[in-house]
Amino acid sequence: MRRTSPFGTPALGGTPGRRFPKWLIPAGVFALVLMLLVLPGIGSYNDLVDKETAVETELSNLDTVLQRRYDLLPTLAEAVKASLRQEQAVFGEIARARTQYGGARTIGERADASNQLESAFSRLLVIIEQYPQLQSNERIRDLQVQIEGTENRIAQSRREYNLVVQDYNRSIRRFPRSMFAGMFGFERKDLFEAGAGTRDNPGIDLDVDPTPAPSSS
Repeated sequence: MRRTSPFGTPALGGTPGRRFPKWLIPAGVFALVLMLLVLPGIGSYNDLVDKETAVETELSNLDTVLQRRYDLLPTLAEAVKASLRQEQAVFGEIARARTQYGGARTIGERADASNQLESAFSRLLVIIEQYPQLQSNERIRDLQVQIEGTENRIAQSRREYNLVVQDYNRSIRRFPRSMFAGMFGFERKDLFEAGAGTRDNPGIDLDVDPTPAPSSS
């Protein structure tokens, strides 16, 4: 007598046969598709987190050198002011730029305030170069060297920050990461751009005699 398997199919050789449940194949396909979607998503998310962290790190480095210039400029201005009684406009410009930088919250606001400080520093350098008594002042020379070194570090840090921002911005625009970027809230970052003309010589004409004032006895 021929036996029938519990699944309704004839058993071969008298041994009960087995057949996989019909739902197992669709479930396997679904699991495979899910893995193909989830695993790249996890990789994209982690990579975007790393790139965003790099942006934040470089921004912190940039903030450090910007803060040093922010602290050094008024010290240099006071030293110049003590030796020179004319040309008060540049000192007011420095004060306004520092106030704006202190209140900056976004990258754009920081860049604008930084460009104003850079422009004020250029004007101050012109004043120093035109006055022999200022160039011979050891304290002013020392501060000038410190600020010029800080300016170089700012330029380098700004380049490094902009490079990681460009890399991050490219990543969130490329498919398929663009889908995950929008899903997890990764947004475009602003570059820290130097303003037009901030490195130009302002060519100040002080219209005063660049000789030391006679000391009172």
